[in-house]
Amino acid sequence: MKRAIVLVDHGSKRAEANEALERVAELLRGLVGDSVVVEAAHMELASPTIDEAFARCRAAGALEVVVVPYFLSPGRHVSEDIPRMAQEAARAHEGMVAKVTAPLGPDLALAELARARFEAALDEEASG
Repeated sequence: MKRAIVLVDHGSKRAEANEALERVAELLRGLVGDSVVVEAAHMELASPTIDEAFARCRAAGALEVVVVPYFLSPGRHVSEDIPRMAQEAARAHEGMVAKVTAPLGPDLALAELARARFEAALDEEASG
């Protein structure tokens, strides 16, 4: 069975904010290869919606969807809204099942990224 990953953020009225999630999805596609479908989706305020992303996954032949909330901490959206919306989307597309992961943080990789940003800022300050 083909699988899919759907990255879900809050969504924004600002196009550049929504485009950032698509860039992350593109990076993830490069990591997982062609055997896994990767889609970006927004909870609200922008398209593609979660349901639209599930429809794209289904059209690509994926029946099992793992939803990764692109959030740093567990809150209402991560613990209630996204799981509910993912289950509704799965039910709307015959044969699909959805699983929702924990949010991205806290995670050592995020701490390492923060340290790298810190060091880059200091390097920039020293050279500027």
